[in-house]
Amino acid sequence: MTDTTLCALTGAKCDTQESEHRKVSESEEEEKHTTGDSERMWKIPSLQELEEILHSAPRSCRHGDEVWPNLYLGDMFMSHDKFGLYQLGITHVLNASHGKLCCKGNDDFYGTTVKYYGVPANDLPTFDLSPFFSPAAEFIHQALTSGGKVFVHCAVGVSRSAALVLAYLMIHHRLSLLSSVRCVQQKRWIFPNRGFLRQLIGLDRKLLDEAQNESK
Repeated sequence: MTDTTLCALTGAKCDTQESEHRKVSESEEEEKHTTGDSERMWKIPSLQELEEILHSAPRSCRHGDEVWPNLYLGDMFMSHDKFGLYQLGITHVLNASHGKLCCKGNDDFYGTTVKYYGVPANDLPTFDLSPFFSPAAEFIHQALTSGGKVFVHCAVGVSRSAALVLAYLMIHHRLSLLSSVRCVQQKRWIFPNRGFLRQLIGLDRKLLDEAQNESK
């Protein structure tokens, strides 16, 4: 089993990478916590740290990449290729740019063979994407647990849709934000805008608080 496959299946590889990046001196101000059951260190990154990690990844992505088993992240070009999606076996489409320029996605466009969910997000730091984190994550979760394949996209597939995929991994697989980013980075270059990154950091804090409360 390759490291990439191990990451996708368990998140373990990402946690290993994350621990390597957490070797800092005691004088550095970092927000690090330990969850009760696993005693796993969970680091809440700063916005600057997160952007540095995102910048460091190779800048390469295709129209669609499988970033988690049966979960694809891509752009609107691939979202318009109904035959290509059929060949991949896509059963669910999540459009993070629903109703926006050049994005054709809707229930009528895909017909009855594909389940569609649209998030009318603007790729602006001022747009609050966080109310869509849980509903979008649940849509992906239900699709994958029912044996389906999901294609998540926006216009380019690096900001809006990427943020929703990260939220899914955090909510339903209990990965930290850093682990989620590193898992996806192994398959696709992503870079959510600053507003979305701040919202994901907020989600990271919320999930950490929940994990700590559950361990008490």
